[in-house]
Amino acid sequence: MIVRITSGITGFDELTVPGDDLGFALGGIPENTITLLYGPVGVGKSLFCHSFTYEGLSADEPCLYLTTDQNFSTIYHNMEDLGLSLQEYMEGNMLQVIDASSNGEKMEDSPIHQSSNVKNPTDILVKVSRGINSISQNNPRFRGVVDSITAILESNDEMLIMRVLKSYILRVKQAGGTAIITHTQGSADPRTEIIIKSMADNIIRVDGKTLVIESMKGLSRKNAPYEITREGLILGKEE
Repeated sequence: MIVRITSGITGFDELTVPGDDLGFALGGIPENTITLLYGPVGVGKSLFCHSFTYEGLSADEPCLYLTTDQNFSTIYHNMEDLGLSLQEYMEGNMLQVIDASSNGEKMEDSPIHQSSNVKNPTDILVKVSRGINSISQNNPRFRGVVDSITAILESNDEMLIMRVLKSYILRVKQAGGTAIITHTQGSADPRTEIIIKSMADNIIRVDGKTLVIESMKGLSRKNAPYEITREGLILGKEE
């Protein structure tokens, strides 16, 4: 039986309940897997990550969050607007952040917040590895977010980033984590995007209207409409 963790996205766990005649199966994201979430710009990928992160924190699952598109101060306030307050989890060292964005004002570095740069993937990997070691020492499960791999790919040699991504995935899995990596569809060479997909255990595509589970452990292809609301993503019934 595949162990799944709750996603935090309304309607997603119901969509991902596998066929089970006894009705005992639970939906969600398979534990200790890597999920690639991809699609065009502005279709809710970051909102998915916000809900996934907060769901874990509220269940005592810490999170290591790497952001490259938005500085974490912006993410913090955006999540507050969704009713997802991070303050107590940051004070309790449950949330560790690596901010590799290049826009806006950044928070000061601290044990739970480290700055980096998308043009320095080696530094990112070192800080991610250190964060995984720290966060997994006293936690049998944790969550990871990379939002997104796109900015790192655009600033570096793509094959170098494939090696860095492979190292990140290996470290997360060895430490018992479950992670989501986002990517902007069509922003990289098609061959590179095929390689990225081959590294993921689960692949989900979003386009602003429909969420498609292209592949997921223990599940056949599924799709459902969704809306972007003030409460985050809300999925409708399976199509």
